[in-house]
Amino acid sequence: MEQFETLSPPQRAAMARSMTRRRAALARRSLLRVAGLGAVAGAGLTGCGIPAAGRKGETASTDHSAQEKVVDFSNWTEYIDVSDDGKHHPTLDAFTKRTGIKVKYTEDINDNVEFFGKIKPQLAAGQDTGRDLMVLTDWLAGRMIRLGWVQQLDSANLPHAYANLEQRFRSPDWDPGRAYSYPWQGISTCIAYNKKATGGRKVTSVSQLLDDGSLKGRVAMLSEMRDTIGMTLLDMGELPEKVTDDTFDAAVARIQKAVDSQQIRKFTGNDYTDGLSKGDIAACVAWAGDLVQLRIDDPDIEYVFPDSGFVSSTDNLLIPDKARHKANAERLIDYYYEPAVAAQVSAYINYVCPVAGVKPYLAKIDPKLASNPLIIPDAAMDARGHAFRSLSDAEDARYEDKFAKLIGA
Repeated sequence: MEQFETLSPPQRAAMARSMTRRRAALARRSLLRVAGLGAVAGAGLTGCGIPAAGRKGETASTDHSAQEKVVDFSNWTEYIDVSDDGKHHPTLDAFTKRTGIKVKYTEDINDNVEFFGKIKPQLAAGQDTGRDLMVLTDWLAGRMIRLGWVQQLDSANLPHAYANLEQRFRSPDWDPGRAYSYPWQGISTCIAYNKKATGGRKVTSVSQLLDDGSLKGRVAMLSEMRDTIGMTLLDMGELPEKVTDDTFDAAVARIQKAVDSQQIRKFTGNDYTDGLSKGDIAACVAWAGDLVQLRIDDPDIEYVFPDSGFVSSTDNLLIPDKARHKANAERLIDYYYEPAVAAQVSAYINYVCPVAGVKPYLAKIDPKLASNPLIIPDAAMDARGHAFRSLSDAEDARYEDKFAKLIGA
């Protein structure tokens, strides 16, 4: 039997922290649901260690798309457009009407590792997971690809995706040329502050978060290692895409100094939003997708992408090994790369759209959305975006261990 390495205690703690990283968590339509997700997300975490990278398990899969007009799509909660009555997904309904392919859409991804624990036994055994399409964050998407548990995409079925993928997303280090994946949405990390809590002062850098005495005890940083360390590295003039043990340790030491001086109030997931609105947190590292709705509710909230740069990541569409309906899944991927369709999703969830040419379609829905850099970054913003490089299993365990000690996890 295949032997799998298990996650180290620090890695398990990191994955548990990541459960607070809800997609579209602030939207009013989400608030009632988020409270009930914690118990579900925790189920199955124990013993769901990720296998060691390097094993190539991809085998030939039989595609039943021609005979079975269906596609099974697993996604995160509240991560697609929903009708006003909450009963339909307009873009999915339109896809079915156009193609005759019914979409079984399931919001069963609450956390990357918890979801991986569900599908790992089937993937390891070379069996169908019951899903044709799934959305995973870049680091886990890369691991799945290295394991050979994701099917290579047929470019002939993806004309819109191939033509309309924004340049910034075209060649991540974990899937050069996007042979196995296409982005669902982009995620940008920024700095947020409550101008009432800062007395009108702007907060524009990680240096201010860590060193400005007027913010002492009212600063928060994220409990997600790649975001907090990555933003600190950039502030120090180092690149997260080239992180080394030495630069990582230097970033940890810098943050540790702010912890010891009580400059930092706490490390958080999405719960920074409540403190930011109340003013208990004056400034923090934040996820840009959260701030669109937050700013509507509270005009005192501001956000900044530092001149030193910001961390970017992606959630990605993948077709797992042994999926029954590969061609149907590829048609669905390609459909979401039509700018008019992508605009409908972006207008609803407010994350970085990976589809070029979407701006005029967004403008028809809401002109403010079309000019929002949180959804469509401009060239200057693009130039400041940096992805945390893929880590080996050993590096990931080592870095998470150090980070867990830093934040007291």
